[in-house]
Amino acid sequence: MRISTEQLQPYLARELKPLYAVFGDETLLALEASDRIRARARSEGYTEREVLTADAGFRWNDLAFAGNSRSLFASRRLLELRIPTGKPGGDGSGVLQGYCEALPQDTVTLVSLPALDWRAQKAGWFEALDRAGVVIEAKPVTRKALPEWLAARLKAQNQDADRETLDFIADRVEGNLLAAHQEVQKLALLFPAGRIAFEQARDAVLEVSRYDVFRLGEALLEGEVARLARMLDGLRGEGVAPPLVLWAIAEETRAIGRVLDGLACGRTPPQLWREARVWGKPHQQLMQQNCRRFSREQVEAALLSAARADRMVKGLIRGDVWDELLQLCLRFAAGAPVRPLPERGKMAAAAQAAERNQPALF
Repeated sequence: MRISTEQLQPYLARELKPLYAVFGDETLLALEASDRIRARARSEGYTEREVLTADAGFRWNDLAFAGNSRSLFASRRLLELRIPTGKPGGDGSGVLQGYCEALPQDTVTLVSLPALDWRAQKAGWFEALDRAGVVIEAKPVTRKALPEWLAARLKAQNQDADRETLDFIADRVEGNLLAAHQEVQKLALLFPAGRIAFEQARDAVLEVSRYDVFRLGEALLEGEVARLARMLDGLRGEGVAPPLVLWAIAEETRAIGRVLDGLACGRTPPQLWREARVWGKPHQQLMQQNCRRFSREQVEAALLSAARADRMVKGLIRGDVWDELLQLCLRFAAGAPVRPLPERGKMAAAAQAAERNQPALF
């Protein structure tokens, strides 16, 4: 059975399963999920705790031995297996599958894993965990869902805030959920229960956002120009190399162009994802909802502007590459032409030539 971290609490309230596996991108949510499982196990009398870490020198027979051994100090125990790499290897895969087929009595097993790609989630050992117990995925909280997440955290400490205040906090902590959690806790220390005013939040909340270059595409698709400007400014302040930012922008722009071409040929969006290299359901949903805001002419003009930014990066022409990237993003996201367009035939030829001559960056 696979559930999200938000669904875990109701499941734990009903019953305690003999096996849990926690994995995902969001460290804070994974840690909180593991803590809830430990607390529930302690309340049921699983007082002894044994921790195994599958590092480079780990012997997988130790897991089998731990499963077969009886508790010395208590009738029930919690056995934790941590796999930091998320790759148990051939030996570990076999041991894990055998362990899941014969779970030890009077034992709750908690397996901790990092984020796993789709291949790892299709592996035999992971499917064995899924069949034998409950698999909890700690998914990242998107920018759009962050205000609601903050509101729920404030409610848990008997506080609340209006939408403007929640959006303000979300802008300051985007991409850094642990910092968001700490800022919410700080509000509980600074102010009494009840409504948090905007001025109070403004004075208390720090600028602790961290921006992921690979989320630029989301903001481009949704046309969030203010968010794009903040992200580019944040990436520049964090010292992210302009070629990486340019690559992310160009990849998303090309994906939009491929999807538009496919739709013009009568193909349905689900058929286009692999060809357009649009991976992950959240990204695919955003593309399906927003791609029709753009035209092929805008895509081609954006690629020409990206080629110009690429020449700035290489020092072939003068200019501020960050300013060029900002102008590109803001105009393209808003659905406006990135620059005055030449004739259709010349523009297409120029875009194709730019793509042919671009280096590995693109």
